[in-house]
Amino acid sequence: MVELEAKSLRKAVVPSTLIENPSPGNIQSTRLALHVNQDGSSCWVYIASGCNIYKLQIPLEVSLLSKGKEGLLIPEQIEVLDSFLVNRCPHRSEIQSIVLAETENTSYSVLGSVDSYGHLIVSKLDAAGKDVDRITYSVLPQDIDIGEGSWAGLCFSPSQWSMAAVAHSFCKTVDVYDQDIHLRTLRTLWYPTSLNFIQTLGNGNESSILAVTEGCQLTIWDLRMKENGGCLQRICGSVGDILYAVCSSSTGSIAVGGTDRTVTIYDPRRWAALSRWVHCSKYEITGLAFSSIDSNYIYVQGVDFEVFCGQWRESDKVFSFRGDSNWLGFSKCSSRDVLGGWCDSRSIFVVDAATKMSEVNALEDLGNGSSLETVQH
Repeated sequence: MVELEAKSLRKAVVPSTLIENPSPGNIQSTRLALHVNQDGSSCWVYIASGCNIYKLQIPLEVSLLSKGKEGLLIPEQIEVLDSFLVNRCPHRSEIQSIVLAETENTSYSVLGSVDSYGHLIVSKLDAAGKDVDRITYSVLPQDIDIGEGSWAGLCFSPSQWSMAAVAHSFCKTVDVYDQDIHLRTLRTLWYPTSLNFIQTLGNGNESSILAVTEGCQLTIWDLRMKENGGCLQRICGSVGDILYAVCSSSTGSIAVGGTDRTVTIYDPRRWAALSRWVHCSKYEITGLAFSSIDSNYIYVQGVDFEVFCGQWRESDKVFSFRGDSNWLGFSKCSSRDVLGGWCDSRSIFVVDAATKMSEVNALEDLGNGSSLETVQH
């Protein structure tokens, strides 16, 4: 197992000319998405406030890290390189979630957003972040005449970006779309709080299995199944504890966290808990993301402004940092260990993690020694 470390931690402030007062967010901080440029020198951070989406460029150069009390990383204050309003069709109510999907074609990416009534807008962006088709497609919620606005979540299939799932908390529904075609509606028992397509189960059906947290339950849905409304499995946690976050790793493991301050890892082949990192956070857990370098590491975001990286098997924290106010958005790049979060103070934090340099050097020395031995023989 490799060892991870933070290479840099940057803090930038959104210009007041762009956003003066961010709109208040739900406890689930899902109003940020980020994309690292091909040369790795900077990243584009997308944030949602009110009915609009904004884009900021943050540099990612390696810098010296300093630590404060309890080993917390101290961010380096930097300036935003560029910032502007994303030119696309705006929502009519407050945006609740934004997601950036990486495509096989590196020349463009896909940006999706959903507002408090479940209205979905998807745009195809070029390398510069401009909307290629002005708007790719827009889908109105199936229950448009029902209820009030509430938190809404969004996720894309990792193998087919045209497939998206939208959770609408107040209506207790998850709608699945293939672009603008509505495929089916899943009915949850409790208010859904997070959703994620399971990346792989080893048998090629990664586009059809959806994990949803609702109340104290983790529910698994098979989009091809008709029985039980498509619900494949229900895993109940402690009664009264609400789950706020779910994510899956490249190996298929599923992690959940919530008010019990515990990260639980499940094996989807047996639907049993592989590990429980009990009380790893001081307060409620509202964000989770497995490392892209090694799935034995997981990033955890809590209500008390803290974000940390740790080995979930060993229940061991590797590094951590804190925001300066309530989180409005938290996300990890889909292909790299670059995380971003933004606060209602307009501060944006970006951390870049990688394999420890001592370990990289050791592997390089081993490789050079092997090559020399081969030549001598």
